[in-house]
Amino acid sequence: MSVTPAKRCAVIGIVGRTNAGKSTLINRLVGEKISIVSPIVQTTRNTIRGILTEKRGQLVFMDTPGLQHKAEGHLGTLLNRMARQSAANADALLIVFDGSSSPHIEDDGWMRRALFTEQPVIFFLNKSDCSPFYTEAYSELWRKIQEEKKQTREILRFAGSAETGEHLKELTDALFALATPAEELLFESDTVTDYPRRLAIADVVREKLFSKLYDELPHEIGVRVDDIQENGTKWLVTATIMVNRPSQKAIVMGPKGRTLRYVKRAAEPEISAMFGVEAELEPWVKVERNWMDNFWLLRQMGYAGGDH
Repeated sequence: MSVTPAKRCAVIGIVGRTNAGKSTLINRLVGEKISIVSPIVQTTRNTIRGILTEKRGQLVFMDTPGLQHKAEGHLGTLLNRMARQSAANADALLIVFDGSSSPHIEDDGWMRRALFTEQPVIFFLNKSDCSPFYTEAYSELWRKIQEEKKQTREILRFAGSAETGEHLKELTDALFALATPAEELLFESDTVTDYPRRLAIADVVREKLFSKLYDELPHEIGVRVDDIQENGTKWLVTATIMVNRPSQKAIVMGPKGRTLRYVKRAAEPEISAMFGVEAELEPWVKVERNWMDNFWLLRQMGYAGGDH
């Protein structure tokens, strides 16, 4: 059933430091799993668009890599650049803060940007379901920054939980209020993401690796989908998992290959559900020293532009 043409549209940049819950938030707002979710920082490595279409309009959410205070290597630099560029290109900014911890230097930086940017801005203090919850600490930081810069700005602030959905209706209402009238939708009404399928599949594989390995290799795993062979509703997906050292290859493989088999079993149903096909995954592990500093490899994985 088609949706009535949009009355209001906006591109919303969802920004904030790593592990603030941006990916969980965008999945909840859109109503489907669009972005990889993991407790390990730096799991979102591309700008992912999730699309919410209602009778009142369309919101296009850009889930960005979390900004890092100290970027390491080409990959870290590229992630920070993507986060800043996405913020600059958005109609409005939704800055997500991790209310389960006290403010970090990255939170200070985003607040300072919010003070002077011409874009509409909303603050969302996430993880209200956690205890302690540092509401006053973030309010105090915002007050001090305005005092220091001798500048004031009224910004809508919400506290809620992407995990439980608390106050997300109010947040969505506020975002639609910021949107501008438009004659046409930005995307077709039945589109929930325009994220390239190879990158989406690579993210699923990375998520399953992280869920098994936790923080053993959080920043040193890269996944490249090399080929998708389509035979009707059956897909054979070949993917290369890149690590820096032979010792890391042993960790990814696991004893007698058990970790890699787990990743295959866990990823296949999710890939199948995402694309409505019967997917078979063939993962391979390759030692590629310093892959995070190899521009060509980063480009193949979608971190530095190019075709997907």
